[in-house]
Amino acid sequence: MRRLAIRPGAIGDCILALPALAHLRAEQFEVWLPSHSVPLVRLEATVRSIASTGLDLVGIPEREPPPGLLDHLAGFDEIVSWYGSANADFRAAVAGLPFRFLAARPDERARMHAADFFLAQAGGAGTAIPRIECRRSPGGFAVIHPFSGSARKNWPLERYRELARRLATRLPVAWCAGPEEQLEGAVRIESLYDLACWLAGARLYVGNDSGITHLAATVGTPVVALFGPTDPSVWAPRGPHVRLVATAQPAEPMENIGLSEVIEAAVSLIAAPGCAGSASAPRKA
Repeated sequence: MRRLAIRPGAIGDCILALPALAHLRAEQFEVWLPSHSVPLVRLEATVRSIASTGLDLVGIPEREPPPGLLDHLAGFDEIVSWYGSANADFRAAVAGLPFRFLAARPDERARMHAADFFLAQAGGAGTAIPRIECRRSPGGFAVIHPFSGSARKNWPLERYRELARRLATRLPVAWCAGPEEQLEGAVRIESLYDLACWLAGARLYVGNDSGITHLAATVGTPVVALFGPTDPSVWAPRGPHVRLVATAQPAEPMENIGLSEVIEAAVSLIAAPGCAGSASAPRKA
């Protein structure tokens, strides 16, 4: 069996699809994803970025896909694609090729966790827990990542600063940010796999509903995840040590999450058996 799996989406979407991708493994297996998520697939597979294949040109009027792309696609026995499932032009352009299209996002009305939904689509069953094995050097520090893909999901930065001041009495605190996120002194690691390895050494991680929060949970780091407008029953990170702190209703602003709630969740994880680490200075940007 020669199979191709194509998974678009943000970092968190790709992480939650990792158990499904593992279930789809075949004798000859390729995985195509957004460039940022390519380093996260640690399977015996050929892993390529969607952009590098030219797939994003297929189905666009007055554009031609790269020579040989459609022939390459025709060589697979099966193509399981979350990409293009709602794009009529793309589906028409690949008609006749061995595509099996899957919905890229779960129906949130069903309140089925996204990881379980993606696994079920791939033919698997049970509770899907994304895992990424990586180098681990226990550092005994806390990580705060105060950003996400939407301002509506963000707990106020001043609350995070006060949280950092409180946590600093217990262990060193490092701030984490992406390349375009403005935060002086933050740790910035371009490769998501290298970032995962750094997060794996943390004793605690606190952040909003974001791909980096999913990444921290996936490597087993104790995580406090703050949720507001997004349904945690569908999108919460999964890991051995995850605490959720959420607004009472999705329509409520993130400001309604109290500092004391977050501190309580963080302290409970620091004190939990199996969550301790040896203190050392965190890496600086």
